[in-house]
Amino acid sequence: MASEFGTTILKTDTCRPKGPIDPPTSTLLPAGHVKEQGNRAFQTATHFEHNHVFTLRDGIKLRADVFRPVTDAPVAAIVMWSPYGKSGTGHLGLDAAALRAGVPKAKQSGYESFEGLDPAEWVPRGYAIVNVDARGAGDSEGDLRWWGSGEGKDGHDFIEQIAIQPWCSGRVALAGNSWLAMSQWFIAAEHPPHLAAIAPLEGAADVLRETLARGGIPAVAFSKMIQSILPGRQRQEDMAAMFAQDPNRNAYWDDKRADFSKIRVPAYILGSYSTNLHTLGAFRAFEEITHDKKWFTTHTTQEWYDLYSEKRTEDLCRFFDFYLKDIQNGWEQTPPVRLSVLGFNLPHETLSLTHFPWTTPGSKTLKMHLNPDQTMTTTTQSQHSNESTVLSYQADAPTMNRDDADGELLFRYTFPEKTIVAGPSKAVLTLSAEKQDDLDIYVMLRKMDAHGRILQNINQPLSDLGVDSADDVPSVSVLKYLGPDGRLRASRRALAPELSKPWWGTLSHAGDQSVPVGNTIELEIFLWPTGMIFEAGESIVLKVAGHDMRLVDFAHLQGSFQGSNQGKHYVHLGGGRNNFVELNVV
Repeated sequence: MASEFGTTILKTDTCRPKGPIDPPTSTLLPAGHVKEQGNRAFQTATHFEHNHVFTLRDGIKLRADVFRPVTDAPVAAIVMWSPYGKSGTGHLGLDAAALRAGVPKAKQSGYESFEGLDPAEWVPRGYAIVNVDARGAGDSEGDLRWWGSGEGKDGHDFIEQIAIQPWCSGRVALAGNSWLAMSQWFIAAEHPPHLAAIAPLEGAADVLRETLARGGIPAVAFSKMIQSILPGRQRQEDMAAMFAQDPNRNAYWDDKRADFSKIRVPAYILGSYSTNLHTLGAFRAFEEITHDKKWFTTHTTQEWYDLYSEKRTEDLCRFFDFYLKDIQNGWEQTPPVRLSVLGFNLPHETLSLTHFPWTTPGSKTLKMHLNPDQTMTTTTQSQHSNESTVLSYQADAPTMNRDDADGELLFRYTFPEKTIVAGPSKAVLTLSAEKQDDLDIYVMLRKMDAHGRILQNINQPLSDLGVDSADDVPSVSVLKYLGPDGRLRASRRALAPELSKPWWGTLSHAGDQSVPVGNTIELEIFLWPTGMIFEAGESIVLKVAGHDMRLVDFAHLQGSFQGSNQGKHYVHLGGGRNNFVELNVV
C-alpha cells in the first residue's frame, strides 16, 4: 500500500469470510423481535437495512447495516465505525470476556457491533444506528487501514453519504469504545460538514507511544492478536511489521498520533483507569481539544460493563439529544469534568470540576522520597543523605501477570490524613543493571489498607458477575484494577519537548541513547492517570520490577509478556541521589 508516508506493509487476513457477499436487503423487525434465544428483544418495530453499499471518494464500496425507527420523519444517525465485523458478525464479543464482564446476554440484542451502541436500545430513543464495516473489514472493499488520516478521510466520506439518505435529518454522530473511539479522533479531524458530535468512549490516541512501544518497550503481542481475528476479504495494514522495520518516530507514526487541535465538534469523552490501552488517550483528548464544547467523565467500572449500563446510556442520550435533536435539556450546564476516584475498600466518589486540577499552575502535589528502609517520606532522611545504599531486585523474575510475581521491590508511605490521588504521577529513580547495557523498568502504585493488605479494586458488583466473593473473581484487567503503572526502557528515555507538558513527559522515539553496563542512570518514569482514595492510616505502595505488573485482558495471555531484562537491577539511594515519587493530589 503506497501513501504519502511511504510504503505500508500489508498482510493477508487470517479470518476471511466464507461464501458470497450477501446482497442488500431491507427488513422490518417487529416489536418483540429477538435475534437469538436469550438476547434482548426490540421494544419497537425497526427498519433493518442489511449490507447496503456506500461509496468513498476513490470508488471503494463499504457495506453497512442501518437500524432506524419506523417513522416518516427524518432522524439523526449515530455511526459505529469498526473493523471487527458489523452487527455481531465478527469474532470478538463479550462471550470471550471473563464472566462476560458482568454484562448478561439478555442485555444485548446481538445486533450491536462489538464495543458499539445497541440498536435495540437506541432506535426506540429516536436514532438510527449505522454499523459499518470499515475499509477492508468484513464485506467492504479495499485493504484495511489502522487509524491515521487515511481512515479519517474514509470516515469523512461515509458520514457525508449517510447524511444525504432520505431518512436522515442531516445530523450524524460517531460513538463507541476502543477502535470505535480511536477512529473518531481521525474522522473528526477531517471536518465532515454533517458531523454534529462525537462520543469517543475510551480510545488510545498514539499507537506508537501507547500501544506498540509504551515507555519505549516493544509490546506487539496484543496488536498481533487483534490482527489475527479481524474479518476481511482483502489485506490489512501490518503495524507490527512496520514497527519491526522502523520503531523510530517518522511520518508514518506521526500520522497515527491524534491531533486534537483539529477537532471542532462537541465531544463526549469517556475515560477509565481499568483499561490497559485507553486511559492516557482519553485524558489527553480533553486537555488538547481547543474549544469548550467538550465534556470528560470517568467511570469506576470497566468499559464494556459501563457501555451497556443505564447510567451511561442516559447520560450519553442527553448529550446526543441536545446536539442532534435540539432538545433543550440543560446539557451544557453539565460539569466539564466528572472525575471518579476509586475507594477500593471504601465507597467511590465523583469530583465535579471545570478542568483537570493538575493542569493548572500551583496545583497540589505530594513528593515522597525513597528511603533505604523501603519507606517513603515527604522529607529526605538526613542521616542517610550522604550515605549510599543499594537495594536490588531480580529483574528477570518470571511473571504470569496475576498479581503474585516475585522480583518486586516495594516502598511504602502512610497517609496522616484523608488524601485523594488524582491524575498522572511520576517516579524518579537512580538505577543500574548487573548484566546488560540497557534496562527496562516497570513501576506501579498500589493501595494498602491500615492492616497492611495490598488491595485490588473489583470493577463490577459481585452480584452482576454472578459470584459470591472477591476471591472468585478471575485475575484479569477486565474485572480487577490494581493501580496506575509506568514503564521505561533506559535507552529510549529522551523526551519530545514539543509534545510534553509539565505534568507529562512524552517520549521522542527518535533513537537510542546507550547505557553502559554497570553505569548508574537517573530515569524519569511517568505513570498513567488514576483516581484513588486513601484514609488516614492507609498507605500507598510503590512497586519496582523488571516485568509488567498489570493484569492481562484475557486469561490465555497470562505469562505471555516476559521481559528482556537479565539478572539483577539496583536502585541507588542516598549519596545525594534523587529518588522520589510525585503524586498529583486534590
